[in-house]
Amino acid sequence: MIKTYQSSTQKIFFQFFQRLFILAGFLIFPMSAYGQGAVSETYSSDELLNTGHQFFGSISQGLASVMERTISQFGQPNAYILGQEGSAALIGGARYGEGNMYTRNAGQREIFWQGPTIGLDVGGDGSRVMMLVYNLPGVNAIYDRYPAIQGTAYIVGGIGMTVMKQNNVVIVPIRSGVGARLGINVGYLKFTPQPTWNPF
Repeated sequence: MIKTYQSSTQKIFFQFFQRLFILAGFLIFPMSAYGQGAVSETYSSDELLNTGHQFFGSISQGLASVMERTISQFGQPNAYILGQEGSAALIGGARYGEGNMYTRNAGQREIFWQGPTIGLDVGGDGSRVMMLVYNLPGVNAIYDRYPAIQGTAYIVGGIGMTVMKQNNVVIVPIRSGVGARLGINVGYLKFTPQPTWNPF
């Protein structure tokens, strides 16, 4: 009888501590992070610069200084996006893009973005774009609207950089423009898992 009682007591204590550890795990790593594919590891400046030079090719002469400024201000990103986009504006305008988002430990996924602009802005451009993404807690957290105030002066082969922020997530698009666009505009980008013609 004594042995049976001790065995039952040990089993109860074991189950108690097992559930306690599981609960602690949920508190430290919330379910939302698991569901979104938690993103933790970052990319170094050398890795990003090499990727950028390969992506932009011969028109990447201004990339190093832009990348240096971005990383000195925000540090190392834990995700980045490579893609292409097009935009046009005559006071009001819109921007559409598509590409792939890369993370070290949560994989790669296709991503789309679109958004309206309004302001003293005239022209059109097509761009290759590399976006550095900071403080992304999970891959699904990218799907939101990111406002930006953007002054642009695109020249063929030029490199441009903007900064967008929503909550704690910062996105820095680095664009190589092909076309001509001049002005200042206010708008946002909305990231989605599927393409849509609605910029809002």
